[in-house]
Amino acid sequence: MAEYKAIHGFTVQNRTTDPLASGVPGATWATGGNINTGREGARGAGVSQTAVVIFGGNDGADRGYTENYNGSAWTEVADMNTGKTNSVGTGTYTAAIAAYTGTCEIWDGSSWSEVSELNTPRSEQGSLGTSTAALSIGNQNAASAIVEQWNGSSWSEVGDLTTAVGSSMGIGTTTAGLSVGGYNGTAAVANNMSWNGSSWTEIGDINSARYFAGASGTSTDGLIFAGYKTASPASEIAVTEFWNGSTWTEVADLSTARFTGAPSHNSTSLDAIYAGGNPGDKANTEEWTGATITDTIVNDGQVFYRSDTGDMKVTLNVLGTGAFSTGTNLPGVRDYTRGIGIQTASLCMGGTNTSPSYAEATDTLSYNGTAWTELAAFNTVRHSGTWAADGTQTAAIMAGGEPPALSDTETWDGSSWTEVNNLNTARDNCTSTSEGTSTASLAFMGGTPAPNTAKTELWNGTNWTEVGDLNTSRERGSGGGSSTAAIAIDGAQAPAAANPDGVSYTEIWNGNSWTEVADTNTAHYWGAGWGTTTSALIAGTNPVSNVVEQWNGTAWSEVAEMGTNRILHGGGVGGSGNSSGIIHGGDAPPYSAAVEEWNIPSTATNTTITD
Repeated sequence: MAEYKAIHGFTVQNRTTDPLASGVPGATWATGGNINTGREGARGAGVSQTAVVIFGGNDGADRGYTENYNGSAWTEVADMNTGKTNSVGTGTYTAAIAAYTGTCEIWDGSSWSEVSELNTPRSEQGSLGTSTAALSIGNQNAASAIVEQWNGSSWSEVGDLTTAVGSSMGIGTTTAGLSVGGYNGTAAVANNMSWNGSSWTEIGDINSARYFAGASGTSTDGLIFAGYKTASPASEIAVTEFWNGSTWTEVADLSTARFTGAPSHNSTSLDAIYAGGNPGDKANTEEWTGATITDTIVNDGQVFYRSDTGDMKVTLNVLGTGAFSTGTNLPGVRDYTRGIGIQTASLCMGGTNTSPSYAEATDTLSYNGTAWTELAAFNTVRHSGTWAADGTQTAAIMAGGEPPALSDTETWDGSSWTEVNNLNTARDNCTSTSEGTSTASLAFMGGTPAPNTAKTELWNGTNWTEVGDLNTSRERGSGGGSSTAAIAIDGAQAPAAANPDGVSYTEIWNGNSWTEVADTNTAHYWGAGWGTTTSALIAGTNPVSNVVEQWNGTAWSEVAEMGTNRILHGGGVGGSGNSSGIIHGGDAPPYSAAVEEWNIPSTATNTTITD
């Protein structure tokens, strides 16, 4: 049963019928700690509710105030060099960017540094991305379609919006993003424009037109909340909407209607922060908390009183037990595959097969949830060893591999692979994040070819840079998360042995360094993993097994097994968190073409509250 925080803040209503039980599982807003300086127009960045930074804003004048949030309290830290209100604002707790009219600054976790300005000075833009790969979208003062992209050192103009707006909400990355709502110079709009890395496309509109709102999540799993509407009567709103990749659904409202607050731009729809804003209490913070894989019952609606029956009831959503089901087989058998994307839009890349024995597969297979389609081959043959792979079905990256240890890196644009700058350390049996992008990803561990390594490298869209090492060197492990919040799972440490002993080590990356956390129950290597630092899954291991474990941010627990024993399988793609995913290929033995899909079901219901 969800804790008190999961139902905090609801108004008890008097009803004679049950309301519809629907919405994002477990989604609710709750009061958090007040910011130290109440203001409007601040901007924020973060990867979770316990690691958020907000900056800038106006309390009567433009300010450069910067505050950190640890999940319960805000702490004042170093001010910006120039005060900014309603600026570009995105990134992470330790690496954020702010751009406004004639100034741009980068946050490194302790101080701000001035960097190259926008080519076209403007304010009240939408924004998305990271401190090394960001977009500045539109312009409020004179509605504009202009979009500029930041590559870590300079801004350049890219594809214009389809509709000129300012003060829209940006969600996602520089290769897969959304510009939602905004102001067109006359009124608030409901536009939802999708960005694929080169151009914008109009897709499903939001239900409530608005601007000066907050946003969080990804282009397929996002939230918008709060904002200002111009329809009669013009006013601030509390409405929250959830995007599942195709439609917007209204879900639980903020407790206070407002606009120009600071959203945290977190990387999933499961958590977000909205701090400050106008009108009312400009120090107020609200936290959005959704269901995680360990929740069994979570609140999904209002507490209400059934006056005709005398019952106190609550709208709940019951999460079932996650399980694998059979998907559509690959066109042929193979092992050592790699996978990226989401369950309904994924790629299976390469591998080896038995026709002839150990023939290298260099093709790229696309999956739409029901069928596989063969696409272009990559340039460098990689076999008998796993490699780093990350991104989406239309924008991906691969690096490393065998034989005997490669540094080659290639990027995918949705139709072809292009060779780009190599890893600094050649390696095979390495791994990567599962929720990164083709412009922001990590590659870590691996064989070089011997001994195994702890080296971690960060890709910024152009080059690989060595960053903090893992605490324990290893190869053949699994990974998840993003370039600023990653998880490294298990592996092996005896490259000379045909079947080395697996190791149980879980480490979390915070954007600067790795920290060891709770071990898995079973040592996994040559399995498949995906998810985030708070919601991950690992499936399979050597010797051949169908064991599956899930991570809740604190501990691992064994869950429903795969239907097929296997190792050397690819996939593990799931989008945000681990509520869905896919496994393909592998070696049981024999070689396999089997595909399995992981899902956690949910059922909404109205439940009577009892003692």
